[in-house]
Amino acid sequence: MRTPIYRFVMPFTALTSAALLLTACGSGSGPGGTDASGVAARSEAVPTADVVSGERTDPAAAKLLPPGTRHLTAAISVGGTPPGTTYLADGRTLTGQDVDFTKAVAKVLGLELTVDQASFEAILPALDSGKYDFGASNFGVTDERRRTIDFVTYINDGQGFATREDSKLGKITDLKQLCGLNVATGAGTTFEATLEESRHLCTDAGKKPYQVQTYAEPSAIWSSVQQGRSDVVMSTINGLRYAVARQPGLKFLNEFHRLDVGFAFKKGTKLAPAFRAAVDRLIADGTYDKILKKWSTTGSAIRKSQISPPEIKG
Repeated sequence: MRTPIYRFVMPFTALTSAALLLTACGSGSGPGGTDASGVAARSEAVPTADVVSGERTDPAAAKLLPPGTRHLTAAISVGGTPPGTTYLADGRTLTGQDVDFTKAVAKVLGLELTVDQASFEAILPALDSGKYDFGASNFGVTDERRRTIDFVTYINDGQGFATREDSKLGKITDLKQLCGLNVATGAGTTFEATLEESRHLCTDAGKKPYQVQTYAEPSAIWSSVQQGRSDVVMSTINGLRYAVARQPGLKFLNEFHRLDVGFAFKKGTKLAPAFRAAVDRLIADGTYDKILKKWSTTGSAIRKSQISPPEIKG
């Protein structure tokens, strides 16, 4: 199922969408409801500190934009759990690490933004058509993606595993440890690609291959694990740790593979140098650290932004 796309202008004080859209999409968290992980929505569970409104335009970085660039359209996938993009308890205001970085970079570059909500798997293909100028949804930088997409990095995250607390699974260092199991993950993600590309490892070893179960909504992933339809989840390191800390009966297994994460652009974009300079400005002036501390992701800090670096190996 694809999430419908809704367009709205993003003011720098908040990202908002009508409460009706929240109900129609079945994602995020509504008043007194649950967030996309199935965790009871609690106002204190989602950080609300404003760490970017004080950011000012950097003329040197803004000068790197293509002449005449004043407005850009960004696509963000909504429906995840913090630090990914979700809703505050009012059911209207979007928040998350990607939201904060998008707002902060826009302020550094002096840009007005229109933000479109789109399903995660729909964003990258739409960049080439020009529908969006860039995407910001925790996109991992892989060699496969770099063939058709340009990236500007702003954090480092990666792939990890989680499972039920009563599972006998331990640290997963080899995907052959998953042979014969049902593995839940998000549709259109690097996790799905990694799992599909490596299924042959099991048959090559004479073992029953694992089954890849993909879901469009995080709530469906966690329900599948908690109800025993899936044995293990493969997802973002930061997202897994956040979810496990807030859901009883689950445990984080381990980090499996680190990846740079970046804003995604159409291949050959001329926006990349300005975005890299903006991220470096945030690092230098301290806003970067404030964003990471807000979302408890200081372990994902980078020292400087890069344009489409090679995939981290090992």
